[in-house]
Amino acid sequence: MALKNPYYMNSLDIYTSNCKASQLEIFQRKISDSKLKTMPLMSWDIYITHYYKKIEASLKSLERETVISFAQKFNWVNDINKAFEINDYEALIITDSNQNIIWVNNGFTQMTGYSKTFALNKTPRFLQGDKTSIYAKKRIRQNISKNKPFREVIVNHKKDGSTYKCEVKILPLFNKNETTHYMAFEKRVG
Repeated sequence: MALKNPYYMNSLDIYTSNCKASQLEIFQRKISDSKLKTMPLMSWDIYITHYYKKIEASLKSLERETVISFAQKFNWVNDINKAFEINDYEALIITDSNQNIIWVNNGFTQMTGYSKTFALNKTPRFLQGDKTSIYAKKRIRQNISKNKPFREVIVNHKKDGSTYKCEVKILPLFNKNETTHYMAFEKRVG
């Protein structure tokens, strides 16, 4: 009988919503007489959480592969895999040595509201506004000039004008002779 197959239980609500009262009574009697076990809704919640974690891990893997392809193209000597292992992020930005954006991930758009195409060839300064601390901006400029990795928290502005506090970890990217690019791992904080 179809009722004993748990696969058919997924459509139980749809089926019973179309039953007449007399049919529903007979159906309910059959279910209570059977040894049918239903699956609690929590199991779907657990599955969907796992499913989204798998999707997120796949996207992070694709982003890492993209950055590795940039590393090969520009002959970076940085350990890109280690950079990904030790940095948590939502948005990922790569700029050239003049800090013009050459690539952003999808997380950038989700975090800021700006499209990838809009961000290209601009400096990340377009995210700053009247709520951005002049001291934080000054520290970022000073640290970039030192060509060493650093972390800063800054208030940025989304496309809709709202603000968010952003932790930025900037990594200078080197070839054998010089810094050619910068990579920023960014996430919302506080």
